[in-house]
Amino acid sequence: MRRPRDGPPSSHPAPGSGGRTGADVDLSSIEPLYSISGFAVGLLVGFTGVGGGSLMTPLLVLMFGVHPATAVGTDLLYAAITKSAGAAMHGFNRTVDWRVTGLLAIGSVPAALVTLLLLHRIGHSHDTAKLISVALGYALLATAVSFVLRRYVLAIASRLRKETPDLRRTAFLTVFTGVVLGAIVTLSSVGAGALGITALMLLYPLLPIARIVGSDIAHAVPLTLAAGLGHWAMGSVDWAMLASLLLGSIPGILVGSHFAPRMPEALLRGLLAGVLTIVGGKLAFG
Repeated sequence: MRRPRDGPPSSHPAPGSGGRTGADVDLSSIEPLYSISGFAVGLLVGFTGVGGGSLMTPLLVLMFGVHPATAVGTDLLYAAITKSAGAAMHGFNRTVDWRVTGLLAIGSVPAALVTLLLLHRIGHSHDTAKLISVALGYALLATAVSFVLRRYVLAIASRLRKETPDLRRTAFLTVFTGVVLGAIVTLSSVGAGALGITALMLLYPLLPIARIVGSDIAHAVPLTLAAGLGHWAMGSVDWAMLASLLLGSIPGILVGSHFAPRMPEALLRGLLAGVLTIVGGKLAFG
């Protein structure tokens, strides 16, 4: 596998090497290409509801040559900020099941911390970059599969509605799902959205889809924040890049959300699944 460059077109530092990983950002630090990319990703997120991590992180690694650790760390804080607004809106609309969110967090946040400790022990090396790239690749492939199987998952969930749920078993599986998501998201910044929603649809077939989505978004906030701050502590967050991405993605999400009802969602999801399969295969096996 090709080793990524330590930076995009500008002088982008490798994680842990100092440089622009501090929170000192001014207008001169804004990268227009990042903002344009952020707008494009935000547009697709608004159209399809797909989490930005599955699009943004591979874009930063493959197109801009950002070190995988920096791409993941920066994208985690990007997700924490953008999903905070979504969680607040879902909370206001009472479309969050806080018990489900809490059970997920009980598993995911400790798993994120353990994964961060593992990354810290490995250190910022070529092995770390390879581990993160491979994890990102497999997470993208799993996300693509979840897109393709979404209709079948809904059909299974519909059948499960007729069964009496085992509350204790469901609670245990929810915490376990949180553990898996915590490790995957901390390594790759991918999975909190598509994989989380797919799992919740199977675990809680009686829960309305709006509450499943709201609960998943609310859970993603503490998970991505904890994981993102951990990456920041290890020096793998670029604040200037984060600001540039947000500058483009927030308007993109607003525009995409506005036009979403007029877009062929099934076609867009199919195209995204194809793209994620190609990119995931390149990262996992390239």
